[in-house]
Amino acid sequence: MVNMLTNKNKIHVFCYNILNLNIHTRSISSLKVVWRKDPLLDQAIENDKRYKQCFRVVKEVLNEPGQVIPLRYLEKRRQRMRLKVKIETFLNQNPFLFDLYYDRIKPKTEPVKFLRVSDHLLKFLDEEKRNFKENEPFIVSKLCKLLMISKDKVVSADKLLHVKREFGFPNDFLVDLVPRYPEYFRLTGLPGEGASFLELVNWNPEFAKSVIQKRAEEEAKVTGIRVRPNFNVKLPPGFVLKKEMREWIRDWIELDYISPYEDVSHLEQSSREMEKRSVGVFHELLSLSLYKRIPVPILGKFCNEYRFSNAFSSAFTRHSGIFYLSLKGGIETAMLREAYEGDKLIDVDPLLKIKDRFAELLEEGWRRRAEELRLKQEKIKQDMELVAIRAGE
Repeated sequence: MVNMLTNKNKIHVFCYNILNLNIHTRSISSLKVVWRKDPLLDQAIENDKRYKQCFRVVKEVLNEPGQVIPLRYLEKRRQRMRLKVKIETFLNQNPFLFDLYYDRIKPKTEPVKFLRVSDHLLKFLDEEKRNFKENEPFIVSKLCKLLMISKDKVVSADKLLHVKREFGFPNDFLVDLVPRYPEYFRLTGLPGEGASFLELVNWNPEFAKSVIQKRAEEEAKVTGIRVRPNFNVKLPPGFVLKKEMREWIRDWIELDYISPYEDVSHLEQSSREMEKRSVGVFHELLSLSLYKRIPVPILGKFCNEYRFSNAFSSAFTRHSGIFYLSLKGGIETAMLREAYEGDKLIDVDPLLKIKDRFAELLEEGWRRRAEELRLKQEKIKQDMELVAIRAGE
């Protein structure tokens, strides 16, 4: 159950009933965790909002035959793209993305406005292809990891297509990349045409180390002391835990770390060991994602494959020192706290660097538009001054 309270400072407090996890002889089902708004992590989501909106529109056009579309057809898809302004307004605001031209939908119809990708955007798309090629081994390892974490080492192909943007996979990864790595993958069925699955063929031990395990190994090399793998826990400013919850967190942290790549078929779903493993899976999935955050509804699609409980989202609030559950944009988004310094990512995913180039393309267009508007306003001002002078004469 979730109770929401809002004060004048718009601080949202959520109280989640904790699952009955049987800590020795003590039940914590009555304990509650306070959730406090984190403005900086919310801002991190807001920072990417405009770029992601533009990217959605670009992908809509790129998915069309010939990568062209009548403007009025795209206008009808505004709601699906969550675009609040009209398409022509969007084009004026983002001048480097598309070119407008006239063509006929049918041979004998009147010409109408069409959209096609601009030369600026074509150049970016070529850069994107090169970036995917350069990082192909990294993409393969990510895809293997997603399969290795799953209980049967197989995941619905359609579900993987649904999360391709979260993890930075190319649009055509199932039909282009996967067939070129038969030593790792087996695709059954056709995505989008009924049941289709991607199966792991061979287990690579090099991929079966989590971010947490690698971090412990690196620290051990530096210090010369064996380091126990575990989570970094850092409570947000102003966050206070009740005594009972502090004790539970302390005991839970002391449990042995369970890698998301281990077989946990012997664990009870409601055990605290399974809770430790589930948090490890969330940590690893968020670490593998581009922005170190994933909308909760998307994670929910993988409950069966990754053994999530129906109430899995409460873990993000229960472990507020590891995760942050943002409500920005009306969507619950799980974020990895350690991945951010303020509202900025600390370590940028190699696949995210090309997204920065897309941001540069957009910003270049915005600067050009701002300059054109400035010159236009100056011309209007000069014309008005000239009219005033002539009227005075």
